[in-house]
Amino acid sequence: MRVGIFGGTFDPVHNGHLRAAEEIGESFSLEKVYFVPAYIPPHKNTGNISAMEDRLAMVRLAIKGNRRFSASDAELRRGGISYSIDTIEIMEKRFKDVYYLIGVDAFDEIDTWHRYEDLFYHTNFIVMVRPNHRKKSGLTMFPKNVRKQMTPLNDYSFQHNSGRQVYLQLITQLDISATRIRTSVGSRKSIRYLVPPAVETYIKEKGLYQ
Repeated sequence: MRVGIFGGTFDPVHNGHLRAAEEIGESFSLEKVYFVPAYIPPHKNTGNISAMEDRLAMVRLAIKGNRRFSASDAELRRGGISYSIDTIEIMEKRFKDVYYLIGVDAFDEIDTWHRYEDLFYHTNFIVMVRPNHRKKSGLTMFPKNVRKQMTPLNDYSFQHNSGRQVYLQLITQLDISATRIRTSVGSRKSIRYLVPPAVETYIKEKGLYQ
């Protein structure tokens, strides 16, 4: 079974996340895309993050009705700091073909991740690239320790010595961010069409981001 793992804080999940996952799922014929909210994100100030239960609930509301999408509470059940390698290793045991969805900005900093070199032995990567992205390209996208293990297949895909592959995938650019949504809610501005209606209602009912 070919599945995607879409990790993130999802505070809140928004239409940009959903559209990107929809396009990736279709382009790579993924049978499932698992949205995996981080319990304790290792790269963020956890003092300002909403409760995991709220973030997971919003993901479940957002993806309801999409058969390809599924919400995973793996990092909630595991507890502790949410390192992607731990989740990937669990998924790898369950599924034959695993693809990790990651934004290009996050991939640019992959060498700061826990056990980042091991990631390339356990999952394929789909790097989501915005149309206006003009940063690193080609092999320069990879950390030096990983670069020497990568072979370009074409302009958009690379193969690691492990056999795992990294794909660059252009996605529709939606100018939406979770930070903007939280700020808008705090300023009593509309977030309609930035998040699914069910998520907007949940935020209002729970008084999030006030």
